Amino acid sequence: MKALDAVTFGESMAMFYAKEVGELHQVNTFQKALAGAESNVAVGLSRLGFEVGWMSKVGADSLGTFILEELQKEGVDIEAVIRSNDGAKTGILLKSKVTDGDPDVTYYRKGSAASTMNLSDFPMDYFKQAGHLHMTGIPPALSSEMRAFSFHALQMMKEWGKTISFDPNLRLQLWEEEEEMIHTVNQLAFQVDWFFPGLAEGQRLTGFQEPEQIADVYLQKGVKLVVIKLGAEGAYFKSATSQGVAKGFQVEQVVDTVGAGDGFAVGVISAMLDGLSDEESVTRGNAIGALAVMSPGDKDGLPTREELKAFLQQTKRDNRREHVKGDEIDGEISKFER
Repeated sequence: MKALDAVTFGESMAMFYAKEVGELHQVNTFQKALAGAESNVAVGLSRLGFEVGWMSKVGADSLGTFILEELQKEGVDIEAVIRSNDGAKTGILLKSKVTDGDPDVTYYRKGSAASTMNLSDFPMDYFKQAGHLHMTGIPPALSSEMRAFSFHALQMMKEWGKTISFDPNLRLQLWEEEEEMIHTVNQLAFQVDWFFPGLAEGQRLTGFQEPEQIADVYLQKGVKLVVIKLGAEGAYFKSATSQGVAKGFQVEQVVDTVGAGDGFAVGVISAMLDGLSDEESVTRGNAIGALAVMSPGDKDGLPTREELKAFLQQTKRDNRREHVKGDEIDGEISKFER
């Protein structure tokens, strides 16, 4: 068993996204792709050169095989993935194509193989040899068994002294009650090192409106870095030693906003693991988030290190947005030249 820089877990699905604009019931042509917040992050980290593992349960069906083969192609370690033997299937989703706004996404995941993961499935040795754990708020919403698995994974990684990042990825439709969602997600968030909510998510989770107020709730609980995504404006960040706003990057054309948050997480996590400062890490998160929205699939825009460096250099040359500080980009580019 090889050592991993990072590990994550959750449900991945086979996504069928429309090749033509229109309502889903009117579309005739779809493209198959991999979907799943946690596997998106795993792919993104792998493309940047990290050894990363993804743990889940998939159906003993063709779509389960598709997911595993896609992740293997991306260099993601799938040694700990379980194939279901009780007839549970791999989840799927349909996604519309739009020219403006967010696409319509319809899920078929209830009772899926991943939702049956439980404490007995936790691969202790596999997680223990990883240096970092990335989590989202989706697995604990899928079933009580997955919720227990999520808390156990977090608690064990904390005991082993690993760093933990958490993207709440609030999906109200997956929860029976909003109050339960807020309570559960906060119980997890209060225990992590790096927390990445969107502004609306932070407002819902805390009741506060301003980014600094939201960040302070989690910092007071022991979270080391809170980064609040502000969309095109960039992201606000605060830790015990720094705070500020890392400005966003101009996007030529928004193709698909789904997966932007995962790209952002890839940027921040990878930069933190690289030893960059808070501001440099959030700047990288903004850069990869921008790249993600310019591609149709959830993971298509996730860059290699060379592609990320080229994007940053092009942004600097074009000076497309005056509020992206040149020294921030210079600092980020220099990390690829060490």
